[in-house]
Amino acid sequence: MAGGNQTPRGAGFLFLGFSGIPNGRPVLFLLFLAIYLITLLGNSLILVLIQLDSRLHSPMYYFLSHLSCLDICYSSVTLPTILVNFLRQQPIISYNECMAQMFFLMTFAGTECALLAVMAYDRYAAICEPLHYSQLMSSRVRVPLATASWIWGLLNSTIHTALATDLAFCGTNEIHHIFCDVPPLLKISCSDTYVNEMALHIATITVGLSPFLLVVISYMYILSTILQIHSNTGRRKTFSTCAAHLTAVIVYFGMANVNYNRPSAGYSLGVDTLVSTLYCIITPMLNPLIYSLRNKEVKGALQKLLSTQQKESASPGRQ
Repeated sequence: MAGGNQTPRGAGFLFLGFSGIPNGRPVLFLLFLAIYLITLLGNSLILVLIQLDSRLHSPMYYFLSHLSCLDICYSSVTLPTILVNFLRQQPIISYNECMAQMFFLMTFAGTECALLAVMAYDRYAAICEPLHYSQLMSSRVRVPLATASWIWGLLNSTIHTALATDLAFCGTNEIHHIFCDVPPLLKISCSDTYVNEMALHIATITVGLSPFLLVVISYMYILSTILQIHSNTGRRKTFSTCAAHLTAVIVYFGMANVNYNRPSAGYSLGVDTLVSTLYCIITPMLNPLIYSLRNKEVKGALQKLLSTQQKESASPGRQ
C-alpha cells in the first residue's frame, strides 16, 4: 500500500542529474549534441557500408548491422530528451513519456545483451568450426537468432514497464538521474517495490549475466583454438577477427554492470550521472569506432566508398 498523498501522474518527473552544474548547460548541450551526431553518423555509415559492399555480406556483418541499428535507437531514446532539457528552465518529462522512454531503453539494452552473445557464437563458429560455418550461420539460423534477440529485449522491457506502471509516487517527483530507468524510479516510489526489485534481480541474471557467460564460454573455446595455431602470425590474424567484438563486449557489459548492480546505498548524484552517461550515451558512440578502427574489411569498404565518391566528383558534370 502506498502511504501519504500520491503525486499526480500528470505532474511528470524532474531530472536532477545535471542540477549541480547549472552554468555549464550551454557547453553540455554542445558536447552531447556532438556525441549524438557522431553516434548517428558512425552507426549509419556502418549500415551503409554493409549494404553497399558485397565483401561485408557475411553473418558477422549481418549481426553488426543489427548492433548499429540498436545503437542508433539506444541513443535516440535518451539524448534528444536530454538535449531539450538543457534548453528548458527545468529538465522535466511527462509520466507517459517517462514510461515510454524506460520501455524502449530496456528493450534496446536487453536486445544488445542477447545480440552480443549471438555475435560471440558467430565468432566461435567461424574460428572453432570453420568447415561447418556456412551451415551453422546460414540465413535460416542467423535471422531467427537476430529476431530472438529483439524479442528477448522486448519481453524483458514489457515486464518491467508493466510493473512500473503500478508504482505510486508520494511527495516528490524528482528523479536523481538523467533519464527514466527502473532503479531511480524505485528509489522515489512510495509503493512496495519488492516485486519490482526481484524482477530486476532476475533480469540481471537472465538478461545480463547469462549472455555474458555465453560470451565467456565462447571465447574460452576460441582462445583454446587460437593457442593450437603454431604460427604467431596465424594466431594474431585469427584473434584480430574477434578483437573488435571482444572490446565491445567488455565496454558494454562493464558499463551495464556498474549501472545496474550498484551498491544498496547507491552512488552520489554526480557519480550516478557519469555512470549513466558512459553506459547509455558514450558506449553507442564507441561501437562504430571500435569496429572500424580494428577491422580491415570495414576500413577497406570505407576507402572504396570514398574513392568512388571522389571519382564521381571529379567526372564532368552532366550537361
